[in-house]
Amino acid sequence: MALPKRKHSVTRGRKRRTHWKVKVTSLIPCPQCKELKLPHRVCLACGYYDGRQVMEIKVKAKKKKSR
Repeated sequence: MALPKRKHSVTRGRKRRTHWKVKVTSLIPCPQCKELKLPHRVCLACGYYDGRQVMEIKVKAKKKKSR
């Protein structure tokens, strides 16, 4: 394995890492339900993609409080 002859400076290492950035995920509103979703993916709220329903979403029933 190759070893460096001299220590790399902090600046040199930081210059190399300038492109290690975290990208913000782009979210778009769903045309059916207006929830935010990832582009080119099925909406997890309503199950629609490209104007048609491709997935059935089950809605959980809320439990009522009993006294």
